[in-house]
Amino acid sequence: MAKCIIFLSVFTFSWVPVLVIADLYSAVLDRQTGILSLLPGFRNDFVAWANFTDDIMQTGWAHLEVSTNSQYNDSLQAYAAGAVEGAVTSKLINKHWMNTVKGYCDSSKYETEYCQRLSDYILANQQWMEKQMDKGEDLEYWHQINLVLLQLKGLEDSYNKQVSFPIGQFSVNPFGLLLFQIGGDLEDLEAALNKTVLSRTLGSGSCSALIKLLPGNKELLVSQDTWNSYQSMLRIMKKYSFAYRRSPNDDTPIPGGIQTFSSYPGTIFSGDDFYILSSGLVALETTIGNSNPALWKYVTPKGTVMEWLRNIIANRLAESGKHWAAIFSKYNSGTYNNQWMIVDYKHFTPGKLDMKDQLLTVLEQIPGLIVSGDKTKELLQSGYWASYNIPYYEEVFNTSGCPELVQQYGDWFSFDMNPRAKIFRRNQSFVTDMDSMVRLMRYNNFKEDPLSICQGCDPPNNGENAISARSDLNPSNGTYPFGALKQRPHGGTDMKVTSYTMSKEYQLLAASGPTYDQVPAFQWSTSPYSGLLHIGHPDRWAFPTIFIHWG
Repeated sequence: MAKCIIFLSVFTFSWVPVLVIADLYSAVLDRQTGILSLLPGFRNDFVAWANFTDDIMQTGWAHLEVSTNSQYNDSLQAYAAGAVEGAVTSKLINKHWMNTVKGYCDSSKYETEYCQRLSDYILANQQWMEKQMDKGEDLEYWHQINLVLLQLKGLEDSYNKQVSFPIGQFSVNPFGLLLFQIGGDLEDLEAALNKTVLSRTLGSGSCSALIKLLPGNKELLVSQDTWNSYQSMLRIMKKYSFAYRRSPNDDTPIPGGIQTFSSYPGTIFSGDDFYILSSGLVALETTIGNSNPALWKYVTPKGTVMEWLRNIIANRLAESGKHWAAIFSKYNSGTYNNQWMIVDYKHFTPGKLDMKDQLLTVLEQIPGLIVSGDKTKELLQSGYWASYNIPYYEEVFNTSGCPELVQQYGDWFSFDMNPRAKIFRRNQSFVTDMDSMVRLMRYNNFKEDPLSICQGCDPPNNGENAISARSDLNPSNGTYPFGALKQRPHGGTDMKVTSYTMSKEYQLLAASGPTYDQVPAFQWSTSPYSGLLHIGHPDRWAFPTIFIHWG
């Protein structure tokens, strides 16, 4: 159960042990009274236990392990898993809440009509899902939905110090910790429900991703940079080991019962999203959004399941990339519209050159449409697959309104000529090992790189036009054709990378905070954003890449 965290310098791989102090809690059931209690330390009769280490000031990451006990039914396991996570992370949850979502839909603020529409939407969606669970059809799917909601209920109850396993139907507070879960879905719900001021800026990127075959197919590296608001940088690397069954009538364990993923306080999935799964899959995405208002008619509370839930269910139940796509495609909500990449390491053998299919599946979602396919052939032919917030599939590209954006703003919105597309195309050939992969994923040399030049910008070179964005470095008095290119507290806030070898042990390399490889490190006190709430943040973000090892 103990976790070993090891510093790993970006370029030398010298390992230096770090002394950490863990916070360990167990959820224990009194079999006579049926009362679930949260107790400090590890207990052999645990329903669930959590081991938490806050190392943010030293490495930029906190670390959390949550495990459940198969001797108990799945529902109790799920609630207890949320409860123990709440017990050990409540202080960090409070800080993250204050920094990121406090005031969203506060009745004393503006947008009250939108917030009422949002509340009605969430409650109607919950009621529809409850009816599906009561039907007793598609047991595997709805059993897992119920477990996710129970875990969230346990997390919120524990955070509020009111742990009590719910009997019968229960509801999730629309403006409680659910806000952390639906952050991605909210970007599209705001547009669909006619919010006056949208959170998503036109053109705003959300993640860069690269899947790279090393020369001779000796390794397959999978990496993602999260792009996000700098206020979101309280980060937790999590490992869940859940002993759930496929359904109440099936004792078969779920394929994705063990998961490692980058995450946030109060969030029970990744949100980035980057997952290493016991099924042999690695799942990741970059956001593609939707710019076609005519598609919002497909965003309805009935007949749909929000993306954050469908993501979790696919990760738990899928055994292959094709299977993952099939599960995820059910009940398309049209919210948090992404390009998903599913790497199936079961179909990769180091040094093997004649792989044919099933290694890479790529799925894209927009409202009313999901397209997916096997892209192993394309990966093998080019040696890489890059993703940078632009749809790959022509039908998705055209339907989502991208041609109109290209016509209005130029190549920045095109699939082939976007700055990151060109940088990936040029630089991916230099990736020959893990060191060079990390360098590429942290790459930002916007002041000198000609591929970072922005059409219509003054000054011409732009901090957004890099693999790991630094929009805070754009001058505030510059001229920019659309919002994503302006100065703002937004950019690449991390880097994660795993490999065939590392994924077997749920290991990865991770860096927290904006890149400082070829640009100055971000520092709150000297930035234009020192007045923004960043409770619990380090002042200066200049942390090394670390090796995440679960022991």
